[in-house]
Amino acid sequence: MLMISPMTLTVSLSHGPKSAFGYSSSLFLCLYTMLKHSTLIVIFLQGLDYSSGVWQFEGYGFVPNGTSGVTVSQIHGAAQAATTLILRIYNGDMRYYSADLIATGMYDRWFRLNVIHDVDGGKVTVFIDGVQKFQVKDKGPGDLYFKCGVYAAPGNISYCMESRWRDIKIYKK
Repeated sequence: MLMISPMTLTVSLSHGPKSAFGYSSSLFLCLYTMLKHSTLIVIFLQGLDYSSGVWQFEGYGFVPNGTSGVTVSQIHGAAQAATTLILRIYNGDMRYYSADLIATGMYDRWFRLNVIHDVDGGKVTVFIDGVQKFQVKDKGPGDLYFKCGVYAAPGNISYCMESRWRDIKIYKK
C-alpha cells in the first residue's frame, strides 16, 4: 500500500499570504480561496497518476457557509470524458457534478472524504465520515489523478469560494 504523508507550508503571493500545503515527494500548490473568474486553484498530486488498479483519496475538507457552486474534489481523466468524478458543494449539499445528492450539511464542519476508484472494476465509491454515500460506474480508464481544492462550477456560483484541506493521503491497493 502506497501512502503519501503531508507537510505544512505557507506561501506569500502578490495578494497577500495564503495558506497552502505541499508534499515532500511532489511539487504542487493549493490555495484555499478563489474569487469568481480567477484561475483554477487545486492540488494536483504529481507523480500519482494512474490507469489501473484500486486507488483511494482520503482528506479532511472544510467548506464555509456562503461558498456555493464550488468543485472541491475530482478524479481527472477518463476514456469517455475529461473527468471521472466531480464533487461540488451547492448550498451546503455535496453533489455528483450538479445532479445526484451525495450528502447534506457540509458547511462549517470538517468532514473526512474518501474516494475509492476501482479502475479495473469500473466503479467509484464515495464515503463521507466513514459512511458510504455514493457509488457510480466510472467513465473508463485513462490517465487518471485525484485533485482537490477550489474551482468554479458552471452556473449559480458564489463570488468568493473557499475550501480547506488537511491530512491528505493517497493509497494504492
